[in-house]
Amino acid sequence: MTATPPPPGPRHPRDLGGAVPDESDPPATSGTATPRSRGRAVPADVVIAALLALLGFALVVQFKASDSDAELTSARPEDLVRILSDLDAQQDRLRREINDLEETRRQLDSGAQSRDAALAEARKRADELGILAGTRPAEGPGLEIGFTPGTERIKSETILDAVQELRGAGAEAMQVNGANGAAVRIVASTYFVDGDDGRLVVDGSNLTAPYTIMVIGGPDTMRTALNIPGGVVDSVRQHGGTVSLREADPVHVTALHNAGELRYAKPA
Repeated sequence: MTATPPPPGPRHPRDLGGAVPDESDPPATSGTATPRSRGRAVPADVVIAALLALLGFALVVQFKASDSDAELTSARPEDLVRILSDLDAQQDRLRREINDLEETRRQLDSGAQSRDAALAEARKRADELGILAGTRPAEGPGLEIGFTPGTERIKSETILDAVQELRGAGAEAMQVNGANGAAVRIVASTYFVDGDDGRLVVDGSNLTAPYTIMVIGGPDTMRTALNIPGGVVDSVRQHGGTVSLREADPVHVTALHNAGELRYAKPA
């Protein structure tokens, strides 16, 4: 009787030529990261992205500041004087407006005088809007600016440059007069065109030279804006013309702008 060999059982690692595993060694892990390790990586990505965003924002701000500084550095001294004068004029106007608004608030909060103060403020605002729109006359300190042509005519672009300089210097109301007696109120929509026979066309009205701009505002600031080197006064003088600046108090701006009839809107 032949004996049956026993079934193969687990063989010892030594029998396979391998090393005996040490029970103290940690169990082997697969290449897939555990959820815990992925949880540590996400905050790091967020921090890196936030740092990159902040770095980009800082670079943009620095470039913009560098461009602004470069423009001011390359500007001419007379341009810097004009910019400073414009900023001073704007600051003064804002301070006056703040004081007026604070005084109005105090009056409105006073109780018994609130209604009268509200009506007075509404009338004041209506007058100011009427002056800005050119539908009401105005008077106040300012300049009378005369433009007399020389070898060449006074072009429309010269008058437009003068108007823009005056607005930047704080002009509040303006009109332009011609030697033929025509007068046109200057508002935001006013246009200037070179007409026939050396005339100036302003909002469709023909004006003959010499021209006079009546402007209400700070005389010193407006005079400085017009007299900067290479500005309006220099441009007219280079063509043989003259520009006269006369301070007056008050300057009367009486020409009115025809606002036209409203087609769709009506007071609510």
